[in-house]
Parts: sequence; C-alpha cells; structure tokens
Amino acid sequence: MIFGGALTAVSTKKAGRPTWLYQLSKAGKLCVPAMNVNDSVTKQKFDNLYCCRESILDGLKRTTDVMFGGKQVVVCGYGEVGKGCCSALKAMGAIVCITEIDPICALQGCMDGFRVVKLNEVIRQMDIVITCTGNKNVVTREQLDRIKNGCIVCNMGHSNTEIDVASLRSPELTWERVRSQVDHVIWPDGKRVILLAEGRLLNLSCSTVPTFVLSITATTQALALIELFNAPEGRYKQDVYLLPKKMDEYVASLHMPNFDAHLTELSDEQAKYMGLNKNGPFKPNYYRY
Repeated sequence: MIFGGALTAVSTKKAGRPTWLYQLSKAGKLCVPAMNVNDSVTKQKFDNLYCCRESILDGLKRTTDVMFGGKQVVVCGYGEVGKGCCSALKAMGAIVCITEIDPICALQGCMDGFRVVKLNEVIRQMDIVITCTGNKNVVTREQLDRIKNGCIVCNMGHSNTEIDVASLRSPELTWERVRSQVDHVIWPDGKRVILLAEGRLLNLSCSTVPTFVLSITATTQALALIELFNAPEGRYKQDVYLLPKKMDEYVASLHMPNFDAHLTELSDEQAKYMGLNKNGPFKPNYYRY
C-alpha cells in the first residue's frame, strides 16, 4: 500500500505460504507491517480447499481428457489443497493414495480413507502424480526415471519448484509439445511422461478460477490493507500479522447472500453463557476450522 509516495504496508496472497515475509521479519529486514492473507481462514478454505477441489478435475480434463475411474493417483501433501484434490478424485472413482511428512495431516488422510505411502514405493504403479506441498523437489529425476509410460505429472502446490523439471532438460530426453500446456517428455526407450504446464500450477495455467473465489480472496486482501491503513499508530510493528478473526468472519458473511444463507443469532443469554459478543468473533484465534 502506497501513501504519500511511500510504501506503508503490504498484504500478501500467493500460491504457497509466504515464508519469505517471515524470513525478512526474522532477519529484521521487513520495512513495513505485513498482513499474511494467505493463511487466513477464508483463503485457506475457499481458495485452497473448495476451489482446488474443482480446478484439479477441470485442469486435467482440459489438458488430457483423462478418464478418472480406476486410475491410480498419488497426491503429495494432504493440506487444504491436497484434501480438495483427493476429495474430487475419489468422487470420480480414482484410487487415491497420499504422501505426507506431518503425522496430523497423515492421520487425517487415514481417517478420510486414503492410504498413506512413500512416493518411492508406489511411483511405478501410478497413473497420475500430483504435488500439493509448497516444497521443492518433491518429485525427483530418479523417481521420474522409474515412472511408468503415459503417467501424468502435474503440480497444484507452489510455483514450479515441486517437480524437478530442470533435470528433464537433458540431452538424452526429448520434449514434444502436443498441445498448449501439455508436453510429452520422451525417454530413450520410448517411454513418455505427460508433464502439464511445465511443472507450474495446474489450476492457474490450465483451468479457470471461479470469480466467486476470486471475490473472497480479493475482499480479504482489501480488508487487510484497510485494517493496516486505519490502525492507530503503533498497533502494527514491522512484522507479519494474520488477518483478525472478525475480518475473516466478515468476508464470509459478505458472500453468504449468494446462497440465500441466513445465520442464526445468539440470544443475550446464549452469548453470555458462551462468553461471546453477539456480533462475533465467534471462535478464538487458535480454533481450527
């Protein structure tokens, strides 16, 4: 946000967690207050979970016209994006397993009916490999060498770092562009791996993002900047902050009329019993939706 010709505050929303902001803050190099919109509830749930639940199918269909029923799929990462992808693919009849480093997310996957595996142990059997971790080199060249002919490899997680695409730019491999955003990477023995969007984000490169979701995330960003701009001097230091819970709830309430949804209102007695303000916020900051 620019005021009087100077950068006074920033809100950030991007693919993957904004770890760079926290790194700048830890190093004492963050020159303005920053609002981490990416980790707000409305962004995490509606963009990461519900939007990706639809865009994974859209992106794969547009690029490959694959039929999902009976396909062996591994989803790397069971955060909100991974949960959305797994839910959609399972509903279409795919046989889905997941990889995870976090025991809590892994246990959630087990309880949702997904087998938790190590990628190295299943890579040869997979028809589709999807990364959703926010990390780098999740799918390595050694794993790509072992992948079966015709496997579809794509990224739903973060930038173009999750699949080691650079290692595929080698003399022994041939790249064949078969249509926009679809490359066949051909090994010397004739094996073809179908790489989508050159490892970039599938949902941003190969499918549409519904305006409803864009409205939610844009509203969240706008409110974050308004909060930073209107805050009394000294409330926000040169650090990274999460969106106040009240604002998260307000963003959600603004979008409820799209569904003709009506909130139940607490009585004075109920609000007192729960120790809440009748107008919110309704959950503590530590609450996990």
